[in-house]
This record gives sequence, C-alpha cells and structure tokens, in this order.
Amino acid sequence: MAPKFGTSGLRGLVTELTDELVGDHVCAFLTACPHGGQVHVGWDLRDSSPAIAEAVIAAVRSLGLVAVREGVLPTPALALASMEAGAAAVMVTGSHIPADRNGLKFYVPTGEISKADEGAILAQLGAPQPQATPGAVRDGDATLAGYADRYLRAFGVNSLSGLRVGIYEHSSVARDVMGTVLRALGAQTVPLARSDTFIPVDTEAVDPDTRTQLASWARNHGLDSIVSTDGDGDRPMVTDAQGNLVLGDVLGPITARLLGATLLVTPVSSNTMVDAMEDFAVTRTRIGSPYVIAAMEAALEVDPTVSVVGYEANGGFLLGFTADGPVGPLSPLMTRDSLLPIVAPLVAARAKDIPLAQLVAALPARFTAADRLQGIAPEAAAPFLTRLSESAGARAAFFIGVGTEKSVDRTDGLRVSFADGEIVHLRPSGNAPEFRCYVEADSPEAAAMLLSAHLDRLRSELG
Repeated sequence: MAPKFGTSGLRGLVTELTDELVGDHVCAFLTACPHGGQVHVGWDLRDSSPAIAEAVIAAVRSLGLVAVREGVLPTPALALASMEAGAAAVMVTGSHIPADRNGLKFYVPTGEISKADEGAILAQLGAPQPQATPGAVRDGDATLAGYADRYLRAFGVNSLSGLRVGIYEHSSVARDVMGTVLRALGAQTVPLARSDTFIPVDTEAVDPDTRTQLASWARNHGLDSIVSTDGDGDRPMVTDAQGNLVLGDVLGPITARLLGATLLVTPVSSNTMVDAMEDFAVTRTRIGSPYVIAAMEAALEVDPTVSVVGYEANGGFLLGFTADGPVGPLSPLMTRDSLLPIVAPLVAARAKDIPLAQLVAALPARFTAADRLQGIAPEAAAPFLTRLSESAGARAAFFIGVGTEKSVDRTDGLRVSFADGEIVHLRPSGNAPEFRCYVEADSPEAAAMLLSAHLDRLRSELG
C-alpha cells in the first residue's frame, strides 16, 4: 500500500518514505499552512525515525525556516511546546502501526492540522519551491520538563501518595516521562518490559496475550494499576488492580468529571454511557481527532467560556479550556494527550480512597470492546460495507442472532443498534490497511462474545 496522506499527516512503508517524498510533504505543509517562522521536530523510538527526522529538518531549513530539533519525546509534549512558542511542528511517528511503517504528524501553531489544511497541503504537493538561504537549526530546551510540570502544577505532589503503579514501558516514547510524573505525584512505580525493539501497541485493540500479561504483572507485583501508551504517547493504556483494562472511552468521562467539563465531544464509536450521565452535554462526531477538534472549536466560537473537552475510544484526551486541577490550573491542550487520562482517573480514585475499579463500577453499566483485522485494504472492504449499508436484508444475514435492528448510523462506517441494547460498528481504518470492529453491550462478557462472533464473520467475508 503506497504512502497515504490523511488524518494529521502521512503514513507508509519505511522503504517508500524517501527523503524526496518526506521533503515534498513537509514543504507542501509549510507552504500551505501557518508556521510562525519555525518548526519543532520530534520523533518516536522506531529505528527509522531519526533518519526521517533529519529529512524533515532539511526540508524545513530549505525554506529558510528555523528547525528546532526536539528529539525523542511524546507527540503531545511536542505539540505543547510548539503551540506555546507559536510555531509549527512535525512529529515523525507511525503511532501504533508495525515497525516496517512510519509517518509524519503535522501541527500548525494552534494545534493539529484540520481537514481543510489537508486539502491545501495535497494541492501543494509537487509544487516547485523558491530558493532560500538555509534556515538555522537549534535544539529544544526543557520541553519534556515543561510537559511534566503541567501535571505537577495541576495535581500536586501528594495526589498519588500510597499507590503502586506499574509502567509497561515497551517502546513507548512516553515511558520515561510517565515515570517522572507519577513519582513526582507521590506514586511508587515499577518498570515493566522495557524494549529496545519497537513494539506496535494499539491501546484500542489490546491482544489477548498482552491482557493476560497485564493481569499477571498486577498480581505478581501487587500493583494498584498498570499504565502505558501507544508508540508516540498520545493514547493511554490503564488497568485496575486486577490488570483489567479501563478503556479510553471510560477514562474520558472520568477525566472530564474531575476537571469540571460541561460539554463532551467524542466520536460516534465511543461508549454510550455518557448519554446516561447528567454531568455533561454530549456532541458526537466522525472518528478522528480533526473532527473532534472541529466540533470543540465550533462550540468555543458559540461560547468562548464553555468548559469543553474531547476524547476518543482510543483514550486520547483533548482539553479545550483552562481547568481547575486539585491544586492548580491546567492549561488547554487541543491535541490528543495520554498523560492526562492516565493521571486524572488515578487521582480521582485516590481522592475518594477507593480502588480504580470501584470508581469505574459507579459509572452507567455499558461495556465496549474493539479489535481489527489487519491486511485489509480500504478498497477491498468498501464493496462489503456498501452492501451492508444499503441493504436491510444483507444486514439481517450478517448480524443474524444478534436481535432486531433498532437503528442505523452511517456517520462513520456502519453502526447498527439492536433492540436489546447491543451495538456493532464496522469501519475501515482511514490511515492503515485495517478493518475495525467496535461493539457495545450491557456486560463485558456479552461485549467480548459479540466482538468475537463478528470478527469471525468479517474474516469469512474479507479474508
């Protein structure tokens, strides 16, 4: 599958991400979008990332702009630094996709690029660039420390005192700063499974072997929680004391409640428990942070004082207002962040002196599960999804045994709700050769069975 430009940037096989291709996309981005005269460049822990980052820096300098070499750091830390500096940013990362692939994420001085920005960038690809005196290059200054301080100022040095937290480090670019922040907040941390080889961890589709390992670590090390992120540190992974995953669309409402949010923006695929919570108004969007950000910005245009947040089922959390933390203010960060939805639920449970699992159990009883089939090109999945979308008979045959169809939502892919409360949502990935299945039910066991059954059906249909 050739490199593809889509949500927030470019992705493709490392062998096809040539210096020329990378340079063309970076120059198109900087020609089409505001940049503030400088570009912050960071990268993840993939073997291919440092060399791609140097190609990005060379392209920035070729336009006469200042390149700020930030090095290895989480995507939200890079975005925070560039936004505070009024500058653009490029993160070299493939996020959770396999190590033979990589990509670029683009940020303008106000945050992630929008869908309109994507169109403008595509229009500039291949355009000749004017000659310019090469721009300067300098190293970033205390960027990770500033990212960590954001949480220390808001939550306080004793907010996690008494907790024993495991950090599944693998090859997450956030593994060190997670430990720094958790220890500064008073937790005792236990490092787990640090890897020098890149491991593609998808926090939205955690495999059974990893789930078993998490439960074993929790039991063997006497942990109150295990935390981790995906490769570039913008999506969290959190477990309770038994090693059971607390999914991203559960972390989101807990975090929003602690911060005093009144409006939640979240994709159509997120857990419907929030519809039964009286704390918030809820706006649903298509899947992808650009859609969440657009809806958050629209809400702020109507009412600049609205306490709006966004989150996705993968756990990435976006803060659209200056929130009051337990001990201090927390500034807005309108890009996916993993550290906030890790820290806030642990702080909320600790403040009540209850386990995280008890805090989760107090929420409305709706349970989601998700997984994906890999190696499924979007063009191969499209006819199948079109057939289901257009034909009630085809849906009845595919969803046989689930129950009576209640409603169909085509906001993003095909989301079918059934009379007994179960939901199945089918959608091809927008930036990888994958086909995703999301389900929801009234118990975790029912959700697991629903997911397993429909993954088997999808394998039969799609190969």
